[in-house]
Amino acid sequence: MGTTRGLLTTHDSALLLIDHQPQMLFGVQSCDRTLLVNNVTALAKSAKVFNIPVVLTTIGAKTFGGPLLPEIQAVFPDITPIDRSIINAWDDPRFVEAVKATGRKQLVMAALWTEICLCYPAISAVQAGYDVYAVIDASGGSSLVDHEMAVQRMIQAGVVPITWQPVLFEYQRDWARMDTYQAVMDIVKEHTGAFAAGAFYAQAMFQPSVTAS
Repeated sequence: MGTTRGLLTTHDSALLLIDHQPQMLFGVQSCDRTLLVNNVTALAKSAKVFNIPVVLTTIGAKTFGGPLLPEIQAVFPDITPIDRSIINAWDDPRFVEAVKATGRKQLVMAALWTEICLCYPAISAVQAGYDVYAVIDASGGSSLVDHEMAVQRMIQAGVVPITWQPVLFEYQRDWARMDTYQAVMDIVKEHTGAFAAGAFYAQAMFQPSVTAS
């Protein structure tokens, strides 16, 4: 397994989205929850554009947590989340087997909550020899201090903190890569706020035919 923790590549990374469910979202207090949903949806779309293998998981979907957020399920309608009772997803053999089946060594993870459902499997995956990248702005904690302490704990264990936009741009890597350029720009326009406005402005200035539609 890998130990370099360099830039992400499309041929060696997998996306693991853990427990993005209504009940978990209700308890997030570390960030704006609407922004969090925006970010994790953008992260999911980024993986889909570049054909990154994806593992989805929930905890107690029918008894506690509720189903996977519809914004994420809509991106991957054909993927059934692995529903667990085990708190640390890495302790569930089905989850570990699904990760192994991707054949990838770079694991991009996001979860609710940061201090438990992200921190535990991220550290466990590092211990298992994977390069782990925790997408901090697509994860949320039950308090700001819980979130921040979990990030520090993960860094100390060898996890690389990252945010969703660098994931997208590391996958794109070259604006001359035209097979994914438009799809990447669509994600930018839908999910990046002021940056999206800037992208539209640039198009409008240099391509006068561009309209708001």
